[in-house]
Amino acid sequence: MNRKLKVINWVIRNLIQIVCRVHPEELSKVPNDGPVILVGNHINFLEAPVMMPFLNNANVIGVAKRESWNNPLFNFLFNQWGVIPIEREMIDREAFSKSIEALTNNKILAIFPEGTRSKNGHLLKGKPGVVAIAIKSKAPLMPISFYGYEDFWNNLKHLKRTDFHVAVGDRFHLNLNGNGLSKDVREEVTDEIMYKIAELLPAKYLENYPNAYQKTYKYIVTDKAN
Repeated sequence: MNRKLKVINWVIRNLIQIVCRVHPEELSKVPNDGPVILVGNHINFLEAPVMMPFLNNANVIGVAKRESWNNPLFNFLFNQWGVIPIEREMIDREAFSKSIEALTNNKILAIFPEGTRSKNGHLLKGKPGVVAIAIKSKAPLMPISFYGYEDFWNNLKHLKRTDFHVAVGDRFHLNLNGNGLSKDVREEVTDEIMYKIAELLPAKYLENYPNAYQKTYKYIVTDKAN
């Protein structure tokens, strides 16, 4: 990691800690390099400014909606962090190719499969793009969840620091068990990936994922050793 990026991450970490009480301990479970796909939930703008500086690892490459570059601050930060822009309303072959290239080069690819902000913290249904990336790259996946900061703006208005919690789960692989990647299978696999994220969240965020803590999996094989 170059000196400029280290300084940027240091500044962002310290700014974030002014308004948030970050609990980053579980980020130590994230490996130093890949290939691995981090799959997480998306509540508001805070995930990237917490995850990237607190991991402080140049091997982590995020994926974000192209519109984010319209914001001058995120334009600067995302370019420094090497974030891959993606068009959400179409099949973005360029973003797909860059994602595969990153994993081929032993990077850690961070994706939010919901494809949008939940705002209230409730985990939404996922989009299937991550499945195609995982199948093509054969990279393992690792679930990461963020929670507790859905009231950030209200807390900020009242000059109150917001707790920002992070949980990281076990690495897992996809096994289609000989099934082709039909639309139905792709949706099933996407749901299972989202359930792995759901397992890491408190129950109050799981209205779309009932019985998340008792879920059995058809296409996911967890590697407990990592």
